[in-house]
Amino acid sequence: MSLWPWILLAAALAFATKLLGYLVPAKVLANPRMSRVAGTLTIGLLAALTVLNTAVSGHHVVADARLGALAGAAVALYFKAPFLLVVVAGAAVAAALRFLGWS
Repeated sequence: MSLWPWILLAAALAFATKLLGYLVPAKVLANPRMSRVAGTLTIGLLAALTVLNTAVSGHHVVADARLGALAGAAVALYFKAPFLLVVVAGAAVAAALRFLGWS
């Protein structure tokens, strides 16, 4: 079976979802609870994507220097470091772990 019907179905579903977003009444969107839910949902999805890309390689869960980099970045975030410093801290921890042989 061809992949094109699935691609077209996914495109149609994405378009329908976006269209439904435009049809939501403004009163619902103005609710402070809806803003809070939308904000936390975005954070949760981004965190899940970050952890998934860090801990999975192919079809296997792996523990390598990427986990150390994530931990180093988390520590920098805990101390409210600027974003650039968070990235540098994560990269430095990953480099140090790879240098020590934890690939």
